[in-house]
Amino acid sequence: MYPVKDIEKKWQKYWEENNTYKTADPPSKKYYILEMFPYPSGDLHVGHLRNYVVVDTIARYRLMKGFDVLHPIGWDAFGLPAENAAIEREISPKQWTVSNINLSRTSLKNMGISYDWNREILTCEPNYYRWTQWLFLLLFKKNLAYRKSAYVNWCTGCKTVLANEQVENGTCYRCHAQVIKKPLTQWFFKIGNYAERLLSDIDKLKGWPENVKTLQRNWIGKSTGVEIGFKLLGTNDILPVFTTRPDTIYGVTFLTIAPEHPLALKLAKERGNHLAEVKSYIDSSLNLSETERARIGREKEASLVTGVFTGKYAINPLSGEKVKIFIADYVSPGYGTGIIMGVPAHDSRDLVFAKKYNLPIKEVIVPEWSPELVRDKFSLNKLRTPKEAFTDEGIMVNSGPFTGKPSKQGIELIAHFVEQKGIGRRKVNYRLNDWLISRQRYWGTPIPIIHCETCGLVPDYNLPVLLPEGEIDFLPKGRSPLEDLKEFINVKCPKCGNNAKRDPDTMDTFVDSTWYYLRYIDPHNNKQMVAGKKAREWLPVDLYIGGIEHATMHLLYFRFITKVLYDEGIIPVDEPVNVLFNQGMIKDKYGQIMSSSKGNNVPIGPLVDKHGADIARLAILFIGPPEKDGIWHEESIQGVKKFLNRVYNLVEEYTRNPKFVGGTFQSRNHSIGVRKPLLYKTLNLTIKKVTEDIETFGLNTAISFLMEFVNELYKTRAPEHQSTRAPDELSTLVKLLAPFAPHLSEELWLKLGHKDSIFKQKWPSYEKIQQQTVKIAVQVNAKVRAELITKKEITKTQVQKLALDIPKVQKYIQNKEIKNVIFVPQKLINIVVGTD
Repeated sequence: MYPVKDIEKKWQKYWEENNTYKTADPPSKKYYILEMFPYPSGDLHVGHLRNYVVVDTIARYRLMKGFDVLHPIGWDAFGLPAENAAIEREISPKQWTVSNINLSRTSLKNMGISYDWNREILTCEPNYYRWTQWLFLLLFKKNLAYRKSAYVNWCTGCKTVLANEQVENGTCYRCHAQVIKKPLTQWFFKIGNYAERLLSDIDKLKGWPENVKTLQRNWIGKSTGVEIGFKLLGTNDILPVFTTRPDTIYGVTFLTIAPEHPLALKLAKERGNHLAEVKSYIDSSLNLSETERARIGREKEASLVTGVFTGKYAINPLSGEKVKIFIADYVSPGYGTGIIMGVPAHDSRDLVFAKKYNLPIKEVIVPEWSPELVRDKFSLNKLRTPKEAFTDEGIMVNSGPFTGKPSKQGIELIAHFVEQKGIGRRKVNYRLNDWLISRQRYWGTPIPIIHCETCGLVPDYNLPVLLPEGEIDFLPKGRSPLEDLKEFINVKCPKCGNNAKRDPDTMDTFVDSTWYYLRYIDPHNNKQMVAGKKAREWLPVDLYIGGIEHATMHLLYFRFITKVLYDEGIIPVDEPVNVLFNQGMIKDKYGQIMSSSKGNNVPIGPLVDKHGADIARLAILFIGPPEKDGIWHEESIQGVKKFLNRVYNLVEEYTRNPKFVGGTFQSRNHSIGVRKPLLYKTLNLTIKKVTEDIETFGLNTAISFLMEFVNELYKTRAPEHQSTRAPDELSTLVKLLAPFAPHLSEELWLKLGHKDSIFKQKWPSYEKIQQQTVKIAVQVNAKVRAELITKKEITKTQVQKLALDIPKVQKYIQNKEIKNVIFVPQKLINIVVGTD
């Protein structure tokens, strides 16, 4: 076994002392590569390792390709998990977070990851979060940050609010406790104002995976339709209803309102003695998650679709008919107006609801092939009750002046009609809701707003607004722990000087991660988030690697804030990343995803201590394609360990040869081009395949090609096992291996007589090798019997010697006199022999 620990310690020290990975700034040929920064919840495990090693392999490859590589690291340090873990251990969140960062930093350095550590950031440090606060104030100034009272997602475990994107199957994305609806006054970012740009600009993301783009398109959820006003019977109040099918408006037989809608409780109060029933229904509905309610909205079983009659009616503005108003939990408050029209003949869910509550079912669209249309032209106004909802396009019936029109045309006609009459308007709606960013927890970025009874909401530009430290009771109580810190909360208003109070909430940790990629570019700037010159030099990120689970949270927020900063002229790009790559998860041998919470993770530290960094790196890469989930087996270590030992032994054999002096052989007889020309073809193909595989993330197959090449090299060993390989072959092998196993490659590069770091060398070029080789036809009596791949400059004598060693040629010249040898350089050799 080669001396793993000695080699790795030696080269890690060398890299640090020589600033090998310090970023060239400004860059002449930039390549900005980034992985989603880690959350410091403990020591890193092999699930994390894959992400970092994939990125590091590509970063090192790009470095050798002549790029000025920016490869930074930081820590997503604020957030609920650290606070919850600190509560369990009865220590401060900062103490827990910093200790984990120190542990993880050591693991990453022991792995030999090529970070520019001078650019390290921690989102919990004031010199970082002052700019998160500055970003908040920018949005506030642009009227993109606002405060409102609304029903919000409330985690019963973490005792704080969550954004819609942070609720998974009715539970908290972090602690997995039940999430309920609760009325609170909260801070929101107007991401909805950017919905159309976020949607249309997805087409710009040529280097993003299609599944991520599809998830974002669906989450933004654009719908084009018409908003039509229904008058509340007996009042002048108008109930706006959004629909994408205005052609069915004559079939409306009821309206349904979301339980959170302000009108729901108002109508309940007006119902008198039925108030308790309606209020009870609203309360029970709010205990359902968005996921459960969405599922109910898709169900067709009467037992699952529920509602309660308000006792109130509305008037259909086109038919003039009176329709009942219900409250129903399947209606989302965030889509459209929170009020939808029930058209049971043409919507499956509405049909189930209508049958359950004995509501009219009025058919207003029939198929163009309908027998009634053929049999009786007057059937266009004939009422019937369909057994199933007809949801396709067809012919409008029972629709007043629009009867007989194709429904597709009817959509446009009715949209025009309601606009002309002033009872409706064309409208585009989005499923994307504004981003709720305030949290009732301690460990986060304080919101830089002061509440003054005289002046209202006042920005605090004296940044950073420091998060208090020391003896703090940060146990979750359903309100922010900062409210109890008088020295923090009580301040003077910057405008009027009167007594005022700070905002007690902290920001969602996802705000911290919307702009961190900018801070890496200019991490020590105390005057700006990022200098414009540096942003122009480095943006956008060339390659960003992380999990697909972030598609509708981080990656969407990330794009939103980038566009805000672009609009403000702070950065030159409106999309942050050119190429996005989603790595797969690492699972244990039972198929379970590795995580600290499950206790099935394999920590990096002990793994590296036992086997070494390069072996661990190759093992995690060799599992399979990095975009696919992989199963971790400790046994996978053995194969790559054997491979690296074989590489080490090849170089050792070569350098121990007595004729090896000062990095070269003294005898010309060791030219591989003469002795084994076919190896040149293998070398050429290996360079080509490894290069192509790194470019396309096929890192596991790149390692396979290196293993095959090493096998070929072993086949060329002389009988006495003294290597006769030329230095360019072994040097090329070591260069190809360098991005994967950097420590060993540096050591072998030095052994081969080279002086500077291998990462200062150029990546091998297979085109150059191809130009140096030619294919020579070997003929016997003018008939082709074999081929040779060899150097261009090879002599007639050398070619003849090689040709006579080929078994296929020997078959035709055995026991025969060679009368002549005709050689056409770089073309052919013809051996003329006597005939029997």
